[in-house]
Amino acid sequence: MRYLNRFCVLLSVILLSFNASAQDKAIHKAPSPLFRDPIYDGAADPIVVYNRGEKEWTMMYTQRRANMPLPDVAFCYGTGIGIATSKDHGQTWAYRGTLNLEFEHGTNTFWAPEVIYDNGTYHMFVTYIQGVYSHWGGNARLVHYTSKNLWDWKFLGDLKLTQNIIDPTLMKLPDGKWHIWYKNANSNTQTAESSDLENWKLDPKVAIGGQPHEGPKIFRFKNYYWMITDEWVGQRVYRSTDAKTWEKQGMVLDKPGHRPEDTPTGAHADVVVTADHAYIIYFTHPGRKTHQDDGGHDKDGGFTYSTKRTSIHAAELEFENGTLVCDRDKPFDFWLP
Repeated sequence: MRYLNRFCVLLSVILLSFNASAQDKAIHKAPSPLFRDPIYDGAADPIVVYNRGEKEWTMMYTQRRANMPLPDVAFCYGTGIGIATSKDHGQTWAYRGTLNLEFEHGTNTFWAPEVIYDNGTYHMFVTYIQGVYSHWGGNARLVHYTSKNLWDWKFLGDLKLTQNIIDPTLMKLPDGKWHIWYKNANSNTQTAESSDLENWKLDPKVAIGGQPHEGPKIFRFKNYYWMITDEWVGQRVYRSTDAKTWEKQGMVLDKPGHRPEDTPTGAHADVVVTADHAYIIYFTHPGRKTHQDDGGHDKDGGFTYSTKRTSIHAAELEFENGTLVCDRDKPFDFWLP
């Protein structure tokens, strides 16, 4: 009888562990959408950063003014950098407002932030355009800020690189230098390097050319460097052993998903690598048939709210046959540690 009781206890422990594991899987399901901006409903160009001081995950994004009746593409200008935070490992996100980044008079435009952490300081590199435009225009620059808490930012100045550049992504390489990649005026990816994150040496050669694109993002996963770029029909994948010579791979997020709001294709993405997982965080235009189909202007010269609004999503990148693939409909365990 004593051995039978021990067996029953052991069986109970196994069953409890199994049930806990099953519950964990259910708890860790990524919401779809992951986030929608509750003010303007235009969250785009997301990045996800861990706040070491507050021990929470922070999402930063371009806060497009999608629900405003504005002429042409004015909803993409006058944009702040929106903030949402998660205290439950990415399961729920609370909108917290926008960052105070203004350093000139008037209302100006901020797009597509990138944040890295170095020696106790957060560094933000973000696209800046002076003023607000109704049509595509303005001189886009990359500007640099520092912070100790991800909330209060000190403006350091412009990166002295080429003109009309957007969408920075950074990584420190084994050579000990920081490297930045960004979209240049010809819709290619260009790069520069720095020893101190303030003085940059431009590489005159194009890092990634070919098909026009934007939104480069570099990350390290499965013993390779990876770059994804937004070709406006999904994300192109590039692979490298040294982050200097890139091999063109296939596409991800190029086929519509079937989760709520997860259609048509995934745009301007971030990638968060945690242990053995690589999560791709991206935005969609769920009211459009294709990403670039804006439906045309209405009688007042604007676009409909449905075609302007955007949603943020998460999916998992998987390493398969030497490259990265992504089935955005496949269930996966989403947990930001």
